[in-house]
Amino acid sequence: MTSSKSTGTQERTALSPQRRPGQERVAALLEAAAVVIAEKGYDATTMAEVAARAGAQIGSLYRFFPNKDVLASALIERFHDRAGSLFDAIDQRAGELSVAELTDALLDLLGDLRSETQTIVALLEGRAELSARRLEFRRELRKRIARTLIHRCPKLRKGQAEDAAAVLLQNMKSIGALTKEIGNGVRPSALVELRVMTRHYLEKIFADAGCRE
Repeated sequence: MTSSKSTGTQERTALSPQRRPGQERVAALLEAAAVVIAEKGYDATTMAEVAARAGAQIGSLYRFFPNKDVLASALIERFHDRAGSLFDAIDQRAGELSVAELTDALLDLLGDLRSETQTIVALLEGRAELSARRLEFRRELRKRIARTLIHRCPKLRKGQAEDAAAVLLQNMKSIGALTKEIGNGVRPSALVELRVMTRHYLEKIFADAGCRE
């Protein structure tokens, strides 16, 4: 996915350690920040809470991330890198996947990113200057899904792929919502039904475009 740095002109940058111990420390700090922000929102999150969640000294956090905005930007970059890698991995084998396999791959991808997606949404909603970035974030996800669909079915027109990507993204979100409701009147079989529905939708899209199932 396309990377996007913070818009603040005076913003300092994160320290990128070259040695493994430092890299592991940064990874732990980012993971802790992601969890806290997803739970409490960006505005309510403090650097002290992030350090405590990571089991680190506050000075260690400030050493790598001079302020909360720098930390937020690093989390956004981490999401872009990971999401891009996951989409690239699917794209490389999309032409060999059956519709059922492609359906599972796409739905599982957002499942893998779900916790980070919650963090990114909390970040974008918590920073007024990134209101336009929220729309761009959704567009980027739809573009990547559409690209994957075209890798699987080159006969698919761009507009068709973009429409299908919007539908698939909503289905991906629905899986997250249903997962939270399991045991609260919703049975696990509902998730299976959603996957089947998505697979049938893709089968029709590809069949209409003249691609194999």
